[in-house]
Amino acid sequence: MSAGQNGAPMRRVALLVNPSAGGGRALRALPKVQGRLGALGLEVRVERTRDLEHAGTLAREAVGRGETPVTLSGDGLIGAVAGALRYVPDAVLGVLPGGRGNDFARVTGIPLDPEAACEVIATGVPSAVDVGEVDGRTFIGIASLGFDSDANRIANAAPARLGQLVYLYGALRALAAWRPAAFEVEVDGERRAFSGWSVAAANSKAYGGGMFLAPDARLDDGALDVVLSRRTGKVEFLRTLPRVFKGTHVRSASVEVLRGAEVRIAADRPFTVYADGDPIAELPVVVRAVPGALKVLLPA
Repeated sequence: MSAGQNGAPMRRVALLVNPSAGGGRALRALPKVQGRLGALGLEVRVERTRDLEHAGTLAREAVGRGETPVTLSGDGLIGAVAGALRYVPDAVLGVLPGGRGNDFARVTGIPLDPEAACEVIATGVPSAVDVGEVDGRTFIGIASLGFDSDANRIANAAPARLGQLVYLYGALRALAAWRPAAFEVEVDGERRAFSGWSVAAANSKAYGGGMFLAPDARLDDGALDVVLSRRTGKVEFLRTLPRVFKGTHVRSASVEVLRGAEVRIAADRPFTVYADGDPIAELPVVVRAVPGALKVLLPA
């Protein structure tokens, strides 16, 4: 049995399940996950979340009862629970992948199979990770806007049967109606103004189910990697898109990556900022890195 909060045996788990995550993937995985956690010696109590706010409340209540909150969901719920727990002393979060993207698990080495990932809940090490903050709201992965705003909106409305392809589907659908936008970005006082596709502030490497938008971003460096995608033709964009899955797109002359703790972003037309797959704010915004804000059980 691994050590949990304050070095005590970690035996009590509050499993927070998003019933709609991954088109029902989390709910389908629940019986095997419960069985595996029990076999590992953990006492499990299951809570089904109604929405992101409800999930945060359940997580805080779990810590108050001496339980370790564990999400079985997608990245959006992880970000919401991270926001709820970052101010709670001694809180440790466990993560089981149950969504479509599962990029937090992918980046941190948590197995993408939720049953296999149960081992991390039993034997993982509480590790401090950074979070991002957009106008006071917390995210764990990447906050982006511009073309990404349109692509995320379309992806979120797409049929669940598309699975991870939903993000590629959203991008291709958004491409047809896209027109370049003018962005103003300030990173720790350094300003950029450009016409192009998108701006992203990355606390982590990946989004969209394995798209390594910011391949050098780290969850423990106290900074955000800010990815600026400048104007190109749509044909060139299509040529570059597959390279995002390997992170090699950053070598393109149309992509610039900055790094800093605070990012101010504005544009010449309204955009919704999406983070961890969900809408989180409207432009203009201030995005900040919050170093070591949360402890998460990660592979030893």
